[in-house]
Amino acid sequence: MLVGDGAGAYKMAASVVARGGVVAFRTDTFYGLGADPFNRAALQKIFELKGREEGKPILVIISDESLLEKFIADRSLLFNAVTQKHWPGALTIVARAREEIPVELTAGTNSVGVRLPEDADVREFVRACGGALTATSANLSGMPPAQNAADVESYFDDRVDLIVDSGSARSYQPSSVLDLSNAEPRLIREGVIPRETIRGTLESLGLPLK
Repeated sequence: MLVGDGAGAYKMAASVVARGGVVAFRTDTFYGLGADPFNRAALQKIFELKGREEGKPILVIISDESLLEKFIADRSLLFNAVTQKHWPGALTIVARAREEIPVELTAGTNSVGVRLPEDADVREFVRACGGALTATSANLSGMPPAQNAADVESYFDDRVDLIVDSGSARSYQPSSVLDLSNAEPRLIREGVIPRETIRGTLESLGLPLK
């Protein structure tokens, strides 16, 4: 089902997520597939929709920084310093996951990627849906990420429980992904935030970037 943006759509999306469904929505970058990060059946549905092999982690976006504690095992001084500089923003940070995090999110890595979006509308949508949603790109595996609701429909037709049309994507790049789960920071993906910007942040903290 395709619906327009607004409070009614948020309420519908919250109901879909609560009963284990999958919604497509505009994130702070592309359109994403949103589901309850703790519902393993919903996570399996995302893999099926995308035609994606299991064994690849699924990132999560949160509405408020306080919800981070539901996902990561500890907040290091480095983690706090990086989030203070780049959150809210298009930086997904990988950290050591809490033991109860579903393996579908972590792909057996014992780590999880989390982002606090800068876009206030996206944060409000996620907050309406419980405060945390998966945000893997809304596309078939190997295809370009969906830039709008029409792209989502072309990929999935009616197999997604709800598509919320919030206009075109705000970015042509994905979030940058920085792994802080080990002693040495590692940039997994360069996206909206350039490598050199992240390097500068880490160098100011006395750390190199791999």
